[in-house]
Amino acid sequence: MPLQLATELVKLNNLQLAGKLVSDELLLGIHASKRSGAGTEFEQYRHYEPGDDPKRIDWKLFARTDRHLVRESATESNLHIRFLLDLSGSMNYEEEGVSRLEYAKILLASLAYLGYRQSDQMSLYTLQNGGLQTLVPAGKQAFQKILYALQNAQASGQWLNERPRFPEFQPKQKELLVLASDFLQVGDEWLQLIKGIASPRREIVIFQLLGKQETDFDLKGFYRFKDLETGREIELQAEAVREQFLQAATQYLQKLEEALRMPHVHLIRARLSDPVAVVLQDFLRAKIRG
Repeated sequence: MPLQLATELVKLNNLQLAGKLVSDELLLGIHASKRSGAGTEFEQYRHYEPGDDPKRIDWKLFARTDRHLVRESATESNLHIRFLLDLSGSMNYEEEGVSRLEYAKILLASLAYLGYRQSDQMSLYTLQNGGLQTLVPAGKQAFQKILYALQNAQASGQWLNERPRFPEFQPKQKELLVLASDFLQVGDEWLQLIKGIASPRREIVIFQLLGKQETDFDLKGFYRFKDLETGREIELQAEAVREQFLQAATQYLQKLEEALRMPHVHLIRARLSDPVAVVLQDFLRAKIRG
């Protein structure tokens, strides 16, 4: 089942299998995390970094490629991947049989498989009702625990923490933080979150998951719109508000892109109709090029 659509993966009703299917399609690892010193078992090349011993550069390869590449052998990964899942009520938004929460679960499960195969440390956190919850701390069997916790996670309530402070996110080693959310704000609470946890030792990847109607809004006729976080409802004629909606949505998304142009922060937008494997392939290829 190449490049699985989210609808096909949801029908499996098996998060572990869905995540494995997607991760099997990704030929590139999420990062070059397996470090080495003077190991004898060659595994891969990576780009030369300041502090590396110049003697480890493959100069013959440099003559052919004009790139400074270092030979590596396998050792235990030194990267900690923190998965962060938005569980506010708006994650229950659904289009064509796929909810935002289901899409996020499959995406994070797929990345967890990649991390597991590379022996990365992993942990899982959720954001709900203005607070951070640790579902799975780093440790033994973290991978299986993450899959179980994702499978059972449910979204509800509002995210109203305007100035979040999370002491758990004080990095002592290199980290990759992966956030799956709609990243829709009442004020600037999501931006404050990212600013509060940004660090030179932490790479932050934000997967903003949006539905087609949230960006295109090509509805026609009268609809009852419901706020999934507050429960408020309002009846409107779609054509009457379409232009205003599209203008506001475009402005918001543009401002968000500008605000998130920070060092070590990457914003990736995906539609619920996009195959999860394609979204992750595009991300990983861009990361390798970067």
